[in-house]
Amino acid sequence: MREIQPLPRWARFEASARDDAKTAAFLAGANLLALDQILRSGEAGGEPVFSGALRQRLALKAAATCARLSRFREDETALRDAEHLGGGGETSPAGRVHRLFRLFASRCVRLDVATLSLAAEHVGAQDAVNVQELADALRKVVANASDPLAAAAAASEAATSYLAAVSPIDGEIFALWFADVALAQKLGWQAPVPLLATVIAHPALRSGPNGRRPRPGDRDWSNALAGVYALAAGEAMDLAGALSRQTQKLFDAAPKLRAKDAARVIEMLLDDDCVSAARVAKRAKLSDRSARRLFDRLTELGAVRELTGRANFRLYGL
Repeated sequence: MREIQPLPRWARFEASARDDAKTAAFLAGANLLALDQILRSGEAGGEPVFSGALRQRLALKAAATCARLSRFREDETALRDAEHLGGGGETSPAGRVHRLFRLFASRCVRLDVATLSLAAEHVGAQDAVNVQELADALRKVVANASDPLAAAAAASEAATSYLAAVSPIDGEIFALWFADVALAQKLGWQAPVPLLATVIAHPALRSGPNGRRPRPGDRDWSNALAGVYALAAGEAMDLAGALSRQTQKLFDAAPKLRAKDAARVIEMLLDDDCVSAARVAKRAKLSDRSARRLFDRLTELGAVRELTGRANFRLYGL
């Protein structure tokens, strides 16, 4: 597996670049190009094997940020537990936002009525938005945009105007989601990557005497967007590098595993933020005891990490 080099220091977004539109745009372009190359570094120019885990780990980060902005109680730990130990049934408003961003890894997201209707349900906006008009408007602005950043800005601004009947924070979350969809379509990615919402509350992006964070619909949103993407793409690259190294450890450990269907377990780890032993037992047709022993062995070998710190109801990931 090709080693992912860290971003050079000059490409790191800092607060000093926030008010310099040209510098922010340059850094956004450079960092998105680097992320694009990672997403094309797999076999035959496809995505790397850990791309599912990358998207789902970023989805968790995006949801936790949105939950904090919405003044929900859930943090990353609570959101992870709800999704992976809750059985897939009804969840909280914060949990629905998590599932909104998890859509990025589960399907090729399109700006069509079916997809937008599903997305609207995740923020409780299904009765407040004419999804047909919204889909038409978003497809038009993305098609007419001159570059990926322009597409993301136009899509998020258009979404904001159509979401006037939704609460401001739900509308903002929805608009950030749309921006990432538009960006991915312009860049030709197989599926969007959660980016904007992962860093939108970062202190380096705040400006003015009150330290206001950038929001879709702001007068200078197009300029601010470049800085947000510069920061988000850089952090996504750092995560991709860490996941790439961990994936290599997992591959190195694979020949030492005796459990049947160990290959299926490895595939599940590469596809998601984390998995439980119970889910692995069901999907890979292992006994509960065999699944637990497998994860004990993988943890011993440094191939996976136990993410909860608990003795029971454990979750494992890259």
